[in-house]
Parts: sequence; C-alpha cells; structure tokens
Amino acid sequence: MMKKKSIPASKPLLILFLCQIISALDVPLDSKLLEELSQPPTITHQSPKDYIVDPRENIVIQCEAKGKPPPSFSWTRNGTHFDIDKDAQVTMKPNSGTLVINIMNGGKAEAYEGVYQCTARNERGAAISNNIVIRPSRSPLWTKEKLEPHQVREGDSLVLHCRPPVGLPPPIIFWMDNAFQRLPQSERVSQGLNGDLYFSNVQPEDTREDYICYARFNHTQTIQQKQPISVKVFSMDSLNDTIAANLSDTDIYGAKPVTERQPVLLTPTGSTSTKVELRGNVLLLECIAAGLPTPVIRWIKEGGELPANRTFFENFKKTLKIIDVSEADSGNYKCIARNTLGSVHHVISVTVKAAPYWITAPRNLVLSPGEDGTLICRANGNPKPSISWLANGVPIAIAPEDPSRKVDGDTIIFSHVQERSSAVYQCNASNEYGYLLANAFVNVLAEPPRILTPANKLYQVIADSPALLDCAYFGSPKPEIEWFKGVKGSILRGNEYVFHDNGTLEIPVAQKDSTGTYTCVARNELGKIQNEVHLEIKDPTMIIKQPEYKVVQRYGQVSFECIIKHDSTLLPTVIWLKDNDELPDDERFLVGKDNLTIMNVTDKDDGTYTCIVNTTLDSVSASAVLTVVARPNPPFDLELTGQLERSIELSWIPGDENNSPITHFVIEYEDGLHEPGVWHYQTEVPGTQTTVQLKLSPYVNYSFRVVAVNKIGRSQPSEPSEQYLTKSASPDENPANVQGIGSEPDNLVITWESLKGFQSNGPGLQYKVSWRQKDVDDEWTSVIVANVSKYIVSGTPTFVPYEIKVQALNDLGYAPEPSEVIGHSGEDLPMVAPGNVQVHVINSTLAKVHWDPVPLKTVRGHLQGYKVYYWKVQSLSRRSRRHVEKKILTFRGNKTFGMLPGLEPYSSYKLNVRVVNGKGEGPASPDKVFKTPEGVPSSPSYLKITNPTLDSLTLEWGSPTHPNGVLTSYILKFQPINNTHELGPLVEIRIPANESSLILKNLNYSTRYKFYFNAQTSVGSGSQITEEAVTIMDEAGILHPAVVAGKVQPLYPRIRNVTTAAAETYANISWEYEGPDHANFYVEYGVAGSKEDWKKEIVNGSRSFFVLKGLTPGTAYKVRVGAEGLSGFRSSEDVFETGPAMASRQVDIATQGWFIGLMCAVALLILILLIVCFIRRNKGGKYPVKEKEDAHADPEIQPMKEDDGTFGEYRSLESDAEDHKPLKKGSRTPSDRTVKKEDSDDSLVDYGEGVNGQFNEDGSFIGQYSGKKEKEPAEGNESSEAPSPVNAMNSFV
Repeated sequence: MMKKKSIPASKPLLILFLCQIISALDVPLDSKLLEELSQPPTITHQSPKDYIVDPRENIVIQCEAKGKPPPSFSWTRNGTHFDIDKDAQVTMKPNSGTLVINIMNGGKAEAYEGVYQCTARNERGAAISNNIVIRPSRSPLWTKEKLEPHQVREGDSLVLHCRPPVGLPPPIIFWMDNAFQRLPQSERVSQGLNGDLYFSNVQPEDTREDYICYARFNHTQTIQQKQPISVKVFSMDSLNDTIAANLSDTDIYGAKPVTERQPVLLTPTGSTSTKVELRGNVLLLECIAAGLPTPVIRWIKEGGELPANRTFFENFKKTLKIIDVSEADSGNYKCIARNTLGSVHHVISVTVKAAPYWITAPRNLVLSPGEDGTLICRANGNPKPSISWLANGVPIAIAPEDPSRKVDGDTIIFSHVQERSSAVYQCNASNEYGYLLANAFVNVLAEPPRILTPANKLYQVIADSPALLDCAYFGSPKPEIEWFKGVKGSILRGNEYVFHDNGTLEIPVAQKDSTGTYTCVARNELGKIQNEVHLEIKDPTMIIKQPEYKVVQRYGQVSFECIIKHDSTLLPTVIWLKDNDELPDDERFLVGKDNLTIMNVTDKDDGTYTCIVNTTLDSVSASAVLTVVARPNPPFDLELTGQLERSIELSWIPGDENNSPITHFVIEYEDGLHEPGVWHYQTEVPGTQTTVQLKLSPYVNYSFRVVAVNKIGRSQPSEPSEQYLTKSASPDENPANVQGIGSEPDNLVITWESLKGFQSNGPGLQYKVSWRQKDVDDEWTSVIVANVSKYIVSGTPTFVPYEIKVQALNDLGYAPEPSEVIGHSGEDLPMVAPGNVQVHVINSTLAKVHWDPVPLKTVRGHLQGYKVYYWKVQSLSRRSRRHVEKKILTFRGNKTFGMLPGLEPYSSYKLNVRVVNGKGEGPASPDKVFKTPEGVPSSPSYLKITNPTLDSLTLEWGSPTHPNGVLTSYILKFQPINNTHELGPLVEIRIPANESSLILKNLNYSTRYKFYFNAQTSVGSGSQITEEAVTIMDEAGILHPAVVAGKVQPLYPRIRNVTTAAAETYANISWEYEGPDHANFYVEYGVAGSKEDWKKEIVNGSRSFFVLKGLTPGTAYKVRVGAEGLSGFRSSEDVFETGPAMASRQVDIATQGWFIGLMCAVALLILILLIVCFIRRNKGGKYPVKEKEDAHADPEIQPMKEDDGTFGEYRSLESDAEDHKPLKKGSRTPSDRTVKKEDSDDSLVDYGEGVNGQFNEDGSFIGQYSGKKEKEPAEGNESSEAPSPVNAMNSFV
C-alpha cells in the first residue's frame, strides 16, 4: 500500500500558488513554465504607506509588478486619476510602474504632497498598491526667544526646557556645551523623553553659561541649536557671607543651610496619568523626581509582573522600556521615587490598542476549469477591523457579476470556475489605527502535464541514508504521479517507499541494491508524460582512527591522527578546526595527509581540535581535546604576619597551575646576615595550603621565597618576601661529629664540625674544648678557641683513650652542656710479629695459613688486621731463574687464618705474616716454606701432521708449556671423517712421555682423520689440542687437492687449537687458522652450562688472539672462534674457568719488552764504541760485554695490561730477573699457519697476566731501580696458565 507524506522536495522550490482546498494547484517558479502560462498581475514592490521624502532630492514612488502578459500601470492621486503625461516633472520608469518626480530641476516637493495609489493591469485582472502618503521632511529653525539666566539655590531642583521646533519627522534631542562635548548625565542630572534637562538637585559644579539644546533632523541631515542657557548656583556658604557683609553685628538673620528634601515628581505631574500604545510598538514610560538626597526610581506593575526578556530600564532607571507590546501588557504601571526622607509614586494606566494585523491573508489561487476554491481574509485588531473586498481594484459590490463567485463576509467561495473567472481580488481590513490591503488572484488554467525535473538526472546517495528522487511537475487539472524502477519495471508500491505530494519519491534507507534507473510518470485528462532519473549508492565516509585526548607539556610536540575510509569514487577533503574555528595562521601547525602536528606547543594551543571530512555527499567529524600542561607559575604577593622571636607566618597567592594541579609548595629562606645570596630549604606544604607557620633561629636576617611544584616540575621562585631580623640568643646546639684522633704518637687532634652562621644565634661565636684521659682520675682541661674546627693537644702518651667534649658559646652565653665522646692519642708501629705460623696445602693451587694473634698492647694502635706476604721460590718440575714476585693478602680485623689462592702447581713457596694498625705494619714473622702438589698439565705446545702417504701420517708435537708436574705419557685419539662430516670409530694410543713424534700406519687412503692429543701427569690428563689431516689418493704422485708441498692442507677453512689463558676477570684467547687470507674473526663466549645467547666480540684485523675482559672471577666459561662471511664456520668449543678474586700484581719495569729492547740497544751501541776504541788504541783489556749480553739475551714481548682485581688487599712488591729461552732464530708462523708454542717461560701469566710495571699503593711507579731484586737458581719456569700467543710471533736474537 502506498504511503503519502507532505514534505518539501530535496531541491528547494519557491511555491507561488497555494490554495485552501485539495483541488488547488501549486505552480513552481520555473522560467520556461512561467513564460508559457498566463498569470494575473502581482505587486512585488512598493513604497511604504507613510513616505517622508527629502525635499532636496527627486521623489521616487516605487511600484513593481509581474504577470503574464506583462501588466500596464496607472496611478491615482488623492483618489483621482493622476495623468503623468500632463506633468513634465513626472516620468514612469520603463517596464515598471515606479514614478520619478524631478525636484532637482526647479520643482517643489510641497506641490506633490498627497495620497498615491498604483494599479497594475493585464487581461487576467488588476492589482493595486497601498495608499502611499507622500510628505516632504521639514527642519524648521528655532523661534527666537530671550532666555533669562537661571539663579538657583544649592540643593533645589531645576528644569531646563528645550522646546524644539516641530519637524517631520520629529528631531533627536541632545545637550552639549560650547566645545561640542555632551553634558555628563547621572541619577541627579538627566534628559527627559521630551528633551528637557532635569536636575533633581543642583550643586555648585552645575554653574555654567553654555547649556545648549541641539535638535538633529536625520532626513535633511541638519542640526539646529538653541540659544545657550546660563545657570548660576548659589552655595549656602557664599550666600551667608554676602548677607553677613550687609548686616550689623546685632542682626542674627542668615541664609539657612542646605536642607534635605523628600522626593517630588518633576514629570509626570500628579499621582496618575494615562498612556495609549499600539501593539508591536515600544512602550516608554518615564518618571523623573526632585529631592535631596537624589531619589532612586523603582518600577512595578500592579497586579502582575513586568514581562521577562522584553523589559529594559534606561536613563538611570527613570525610563521603563517594554518592546513588542501586546494587549496583555495593558495595565497600571507604578513608578516609586525614594530617598532617605521618604517616597512619592505615580501610576500610569497603559492601554494597548492594535492596528489591523493578519490572521489569514488571502493567497493566490490556481484552479482548473470546473474546480472549486475559496479566498479567505481574516484580520484582527483593537478595535476589531472591518473587512471589505475589491475585484480588480473595484469594490466587489459594483464589480462585474461572476456567477461562480459568492462573498460570505471574510470569505469568497468559487464554484465550477471557468477561464473567464480569472481576476485579482483585494481584501481591505481597517480600523481607526490603520488598514491592511492584500492582493490575491484567481487564475483558471487548463494545461497538460509537464515534468520540470531534468531528464536523466543523476542522484548519488550514501548507503543507509534517505534517497529523494525529484519529479517536479505541473498540470491543470493536477496530474497523478506514479514511479517505476527499471525500463520494464512494475509500479512501485510498499512500505519501503514514501510518495510525496510534490512528486518526490523517497527511499528511507537506500541500500546498494537500490542503485538503478527510476521512471516518473505524470498524467491528467489532458495528457501523459514521463521522465527517467538514475540513482547511485556510495559507501559512507568513516573516520577509522579518530584523534585522541592528548596532554602535552609546553614547548613539546603533539600529533592528532585522523585516518579515513571513503568510497573510491568520492574525493574527500579534510579540514581541521580549533574550537570550531579555523586553525591559527601559524607555521607551527603542520597538516599532513592523515594527521595534524603542532610544534612548540604553547598555552594558547589548549582547546578542542576537530577533524572534518567532507565529500560531495556526506560529512563526518571527530574531536579531541588538547590539554597543555607546564610547570606552575611562581607564587606572588608573599606576606609575613604574626612575627615572633622564634616563629613567623608566611602566606602567598599561588600562580597559575597550567592545567597540572600543584602538589606542594617548597619554602626556602636566605640568611642575609651570614650567607647573602644563598637560598636554603626550609620546609614544604601541600598544594592546597597557602599559609605556613615557620620556625626561626635567632640572629638571622630572614627572607623567604616560595616554589610551586606540580607533576611537570618546579616553578620559578617567587619574588623574595620582606626581610625579618630575629634577635640574638645563646647557641641552641653544640658542634657535631666531635672526634679525637692522634696524628703523631704523642698528640691528640680534636676536630668538630663548626656551626653554620644561622646556628650561632648571635655574634662572637667561639668553642670551649675540654679533654681528660679516660679511666684516670684527672680534672678536665679546657681551652676556649675562636671559630675554628680543630685543636691539637701535645705531649700525650701513645694510644690512650681520652674523654672529649666541645661546647659552643657566643656573646650572649653558652650552649647546653655537650655530650662526651671517646678519642685516642696517636698510634705507633706494632712491636711484635705473629707467632706459630702454620700452612695447610689444600690442593695444587690453594693453601690455608694459620697464625697466633699478637697481644693487643703490642699493637700500639687500632688493630686493622694482618698481612700475609707470600712468593714462589722455584718450580719443582724444571729449574730456571725467574723474578721473585711477592704477593700480599690483607685480612681485616682480628682474623687468625686465611686462604692463599692462585698458587702454581708443583712449586715451592715462602710466606710470612705481619700485624697492621693505623700507623703501619709490624715486624714480619719468620719465613715459612711450603710446596704445592702436582696438577694436570697444559695442552701440548703444538701438533703438526706431515708426510702423508696412502696409508700413513707423521705426527710431531711439543711438550706442554706448563707441565705442572712430571709427565707420565701422551694420549693420542683419532677417528676418520666422511664427506658428510660424520665421525667414525675412535682409536686411542698411549705414547711415552719422552717421545716427540709418531708415524701412524695402516690408515685408509684418501681419508680425512681428526686427531685429539693431550699430556698426562700422575694427577690426570691435561687439555687437548685437535688437528685434522688427509691421506693421499694413490702412489703415482697425484696429490689430493688438499696436499701441497708435502704438507696436509684442510679441504675447507678451519679454526683449530683454540686455547685460553684465564685470570680473575679476563682471558687470553688464541687459535690457529687455515684458510683464505684476510679473514675477519670474532669470538663468541658465554657461561658454561647456561642457556643464554652467546656474546659476540669482533676481532680487529686478522689477528689470531683476543682478550676477553669484564669476566666474573671463579666462573666457568665456554668459548669458540668464527670467521665473518663464512656461514657456519667456527671452531669447536673450549671451556675455561676464571681464577678467584685476587689482588692486582705489579710487574717490574725490567720485565717490560720495550725496556729490555731499549737496554739491549744501548748495550750494543756501547759495545760498538768499545770495539772501535779498542781497535784505534790497539790496547788490550776486558770489557763487561758478555755480562750485558747475558743480561739481555732474551728480550720479552710487551705483555697486555690486566684489569685490576683484588682479593683482600693484594699487590706485588718485588720482581726478580729470570732467564728465558729465546725462540729459534728466524722463527715465524709456519707455512701451514700452525703457531708453534715454544718452551719459553716468558708468558703473560708469569707476570700477572700482563700487568705493566710495579706500583706502590698510591699508584707511583717503582720500576727496576728500586734496588729490591733477588736471584734464584736457573730452573725450568712453569706456570699453570697458557702463554700469550704473541710470544710465538716476536723474537729478538
């Protein structure tokens, strides 16, 4: 079932013709249609009813009308025809009824005064205008009159009359002086509605001679001036002086002083008055009163309230103004004037009349032949207006008869109209206050249907929105409208469509399937017509990422996102607004494709930001608030109140918190007397508190300032408060941190922390220092010293306790009695050494030492602990000369045992123990000798595989660098490797310890083997080294690609023989590499057994060693070496353990390679000079050349520096020179890239893993020339630690 609904079409159309019955037609304002349809005249523009013209300009009386055919115009003047052709001064504008009366060329405006009416006529009727009353404006001069000066007594009332000339329209009145300045007005002096100037009471300052009333005539743009009025006010004092000068002393008469008076109304007079006003006008009621003091005016409405929103008070409440009055505003309005002496009132009875106004004005009527219709004209007014009808400008009673027309009071009824019934009807509603005139035509038309909507119009609508398809039509009789979808679609019906009376088809919720072509069909009894329109449904525009609320600090940066999704056929535009207005024209605002960025945000950027996305079909928006926060503004208006000797109250006003609440205030003070310019923390209070009671100290010149704090930060400090100086007093407290410590065995140094300036409480600060020996019945010894912080007592016994106290005093007295502290006089070196020193060897690298404590009396000071000195005497596995390196372990307190870590296996050691106090060390105990047992050896120094044949390989190796005992045998294990790198069965061979080579036979030809080789002592097996080699292919001499020049080369690059030498916090890693040149290595390491990722260190250059630093003492690590750029190419893993925490060992400068090299060079130069001298002088003699050569036969390689690690307190005291076995002459890296490890003792670990030089505890360099050297027999130098790889690459012969 079809629904109908009366709403406007989507395209706004101007409706010309509306009717009162359902059969009337609406005629759209279509230019083509209007050109073809006949239409009676319609007045479109006319001059106002009361038309006041400027007599200096031409008079233009407007009358415009339209109709089809175009209407002709005529005029009447004062009720009779006005023949404009007979007056040369009058012309009518072409195609218009507007009259132009030429006054500029000699005409007079007064000659054309009168009532004019315009008639517009065509073949279908005549329309008439209102009666237009033409009057020229007038601005007459003021009548001459003689104005007497006004002499008035102070306090009396006064009225200055203006009485302006009568003008047309009435003039605007105002008062000014000779300087054209408006006279000031107030509750006492004001201008009335009639233009008079009222004084409720005059004052001496009202005396002047230039009260001038002006009248301004707006139409003629002229101002008329009244003669100046003079006012002289006599004050009571001057009047009494005048009277006194003219009377004798015996007269007692005189002017009375100014007396107060109760209010009296100046206007209106009497107690009641009446006022009539017309509906819709502005009602003005006025009351002006005299009196002293000046009365105050108040208004009320009797029996009701003053209308809200329409009531205003003007002229200092002397005028009541009610706008747009209606009949409901009628009633009694009372004004009350009141001062301190009484009151007076006046009642104004207001009656609101009304000129006629429309209730229903007649409307144009378009009918088809044979239809019915009505014209209705209803008006109201007070009194009620009378209604009269005219037809084509003629009273309907005398107009030509029309059988289809019937007049019934305010209604004309039309029945079965014909085309000849077309006419223009006028309705006139009038009463004594005015009239209304309205034209309404009846146009009878017979027209076939017309569709005014353009053909094939395209409508684009957003999905899920209403779609309104226009079918603007016209026809007479009114056509019926039907809609179809598609070319051959059926008529549209159903609840999913709404059919409007104006022909529009509405689809309330358009969907994608609503897209298509729609056909509108209009038909009546005179014909049929149709039109097609097209509908497209678009996807809606959406903001898929809306801007979000942001809080940003001042001068920061903020960005709002606005990411949209839209129909691909629509072009969106994005606009950003701030607080619903355009963005500021500021380069700090950067608008991107889908965001808005604000740089250097300031406080004025605070607000709401809106992203608006517009397309031709829809618009969406999203908003977010930006809050700019900053540190608070500083507090201000600091005030000190309630000043007392020890307290004061401080108050302040907080500054702007800048959108971040103030959490607390910090109060600071300045002592202008002792520390001017330095501000100290006093206290802090919560952010809601703005006053604080502050405690004060005596003898301080205080200034305070306040700092506000919020989450963003601290404000700038406030301006300082006024200064407040407190009175002096004796000190409240004594010095803190009193101590007594002797600097020499025979003195006591007493120290304390001096009081700060504000703690002195007054001038003349001093200290009373007192002391006496503890546990001895002595009197206190006291001395008063100046404001210092130290006093030395001399001649004391060594290290005895003293009772000490320090008391502050100033010019006003002493501080409270101080507390006592215990101090000691100076210390001396301990007298005896610890006894009964015993050593228990725990394993090959650790021993435990015990001793008996020394008697406390022999310590002669504070016992700090014991120091154990120990050093290696010799290795038991080989004899070699070496530097004696003494190590020290300090054990704090009264401890009687300790552990000695880091010992070398199979070695002989000595140690002694000494007691330590604050002065230094006591004598050493006798040296104690102990030996460490055997340990496992290090890996063999090298393993080389040579002379490959079809079934044999030759193995050569070097003994371990550190045997750590007596070698018992070597263990060789090997197994074949196939092409997929899978390992075959493992074969083990035990080799005597005195062997250094082995020929393996019965091997498979052209097969790769992997070898594992290690040495053994009676304790167990040491670390192994690995190597790989390949047997040759056949006996014909065709070498395997991996065999070159009698040496076995690896089939692919490899890294082998990864060895480690670990200390407490670092490890030296070395390896052997076979493969392409210029490989870039890296070392990976991690804690053994841990699942953490490997840590990676890059090796600079192509070196084959690296130092891992920052390791944890006593921890087992895993390590492997790889090469960059070779996927999966890395060595097998090796495991090492760092040593326990030990003190740093200092190396004598004589062990440094650069120093030995320098000395050798010097010795060589001296040798050459001696030889030259010997030859030249041909003399015999012996020179100590050999001794120098022996001393520098084996220069050392410069070792790397060890990170400092300590166990207790551990340092090296002495270093002994030792012999070293040099590398073979010309020894370098072998051609098979195997680095040979020589038997040289010159390794990093022998000297504390490369510590550079020997240093005292204060860091000063001791060097070789300290004179502390000891020699030991030349023995094999063994170490449990691996050598530095650089030893094998550098030699000096």
